[in-house]
Amino acid sequence: MYKRAELEILHNRIHESRKHIQVIMGPRQVGKSTMVRQLCDGLVIPYLFTSADAVAGSDETWLMQTWESARLKMKTSGAIEFLLIIDEVQKIINWSEVVKKLWDEDSFNKLNLKVVLLGSSRLLLQEGLTESLAGRFEVIYLPHWSFMEMHEAFGWNAEQYAWFGGYPGSADLIDEESRWKRYVSDSLIETSISKDILMLTRIDKPALLKNLFEVGCLYSGQILSYNKILGQLQGAGNTTTLAHYLHLLGTAGLLTGIEKYSPTTIRKRASSPKFQVQNNALISAQSAQYFDNIQANPVEWGRVVESVVGAHLVNMGIKEGFKLYYWRDRNDEVDFVLEYNEKIIGLEIKSNISKQQKGMDAFRRKYNPNKVYIIENRGLTWQELLKLNPLELF
Repeated sequence: MYKRAELEILHNRIHESRKHIQVIMGPRQVGKSTMVRQLCDGLVIPYLFTSADAVAGSDETWLMQTWESARLKMKTSGAIEFLLIIDEVQKIINWSEVVKKLWDEDSFNKLNLKVVLLGSSRLLLQEGLTESLAGRFEVIYLPHWSFMEMHEAFGWNAEQYAWFGGYPGSADLIDEESRWKRYVSDSLIETSISKDILMLTRIDKPALLKNLFEVGCLYSGQILSYNKILGQLQGAGNTTTLAHYLHLLGTAGLLTGIEKYSPTTIRKRASSPKFQVQNNALISAQSAQYFDNIQANPVEWGRVVESVVGAHLVNMGIKEGFKLYYWRDRNDEVDFVLEYNEKIIGLEIKSNISKQQKGMDAFRRKYNPNKVYIIENRGLTWQELLKLNPLELF
């Protein structure tokens, strides 16, 4: 079974002295639970692995009972240390306050009970961590699978990854693409929206949120104002509602809005978003096109390529901590701007012959970036870019 690089990080932290709660977060179906089971298979430390997935959302008692069970197991086994693992912890209302209370009790009593928490709702996890558990946790972010991971685990080439995305659980179905589309739509998209957004956050217009997701996927890699989007959506709404819903879709690992680059924070936030899926499977599963014929259309395939590069940059940005933007000034545009450690670089994806690159010259004159890259067949290709950690570009 394929082991992601984050497994070694988690393994090393678990074998350190008890310092922090380890929090593993990331989208659904990226292997968080599988990674923890792989950890458990090689553990000498006794452990308890349980999930809040089937627990009533208000049941704080369950969380306290589970923690107490771990304490008792540690005591009866005579172990000098014990590991408690709780999956989907964000489903317990007020979970962070309960965890804080129990963790602090163990610290005061010098009980060597180590804790790992897993969750797929990045928004709810981060809110609980920052509000109640400051100074008590470390985060391991598990993003969507990269091209190199899908290549090493399943032998995929870059073109397959660009179309089928990075969901390992669907990899065996791509030879039956109609079946693959149904699986991704029903088991991944619908579940993520329902369980990570609608069940956990107050949504006044759920149909509008789902409609926004569908339109955002359709226009992945394109810049659209919220007012223009409203004209294509069914159901009343306003730009503030759309921005909020797009933020929720982003924290669920589905669809995000990339801001326009500007040295001024206010201008960044006031900009029209560049829609970007975090996994290209979200586009392909809803498309009437199929892998066998999509590459014959240079314009459509070019959009797929630009979107898969954007998805790679979004996921790596969350994981590695660099910021991702686009830039546009009138008719001049740069596909992606990366900012890290007070350095900026520009990336232009030349995915088809007709695409112009005059925007990069205007961007260089205005901001004097540290580096610029034109991704094309004659230089650094998009296939090669998918193999890189973007920090290597700086």
